[in-house]
Amino acid sequence: MAEFVALDFETADYGADSACAIALVRVRNDTIIKRTYSLIRPPRSYFRFTHIHGLRWSDVADQPTFAELWPSIVDEFADVDFVAAHNASFDKGVLAACCAAAGLDMPEVRFECTVKLAKKTWGLKRANLAAVSEFLNIPLVHHQALSDAEACARIVIAANQAGA
Repeated sequence: MAEFVALDFETADYGADSACAIALVRVRNDTIIKRTYSLIRPPRSYFRFTHIHGLRWSDVADQPTFAELWPSIVDEFADVDFVAAHNASFDKGVLAACCAAAGLDMPEVRFECTVKLAKKTWGLKRANLAAVSEFLNIPLVHHQALSDAEACARIVIAANQAGA
């Protein structure tokens, strides 16, 4: 059985380096074994997406930067078969931009997109996270990073159990 980590970022603005929250949900043998959630102080205090995720500068001003947080989360990317993310190109891009801005090496790990997985496995036309979560009866507080990452993990688990 595969071991993977589901990843979700929330960002403050249009810059891919503006992560303000990260969640990682580690799965082994279709069982969630660890949940990690952290707020991140982005490089700019301007928040463009508060209306989406509810986070403000005041929530993250005293939190670690991505570079400061990295040592405590980097091991979550080790010894996994892949990283799962819903719309993986977004989260992969945020991870790459945050690593680059911090002068860190991006983890060498394969990304799997649960949007594509849901379309392939269940033939869903609408495959945004809310629609797939509803289809699979997965609880979701959309745009709360830990809830989104856990929903993503549960999509992979459900696809594995469906024989995908």
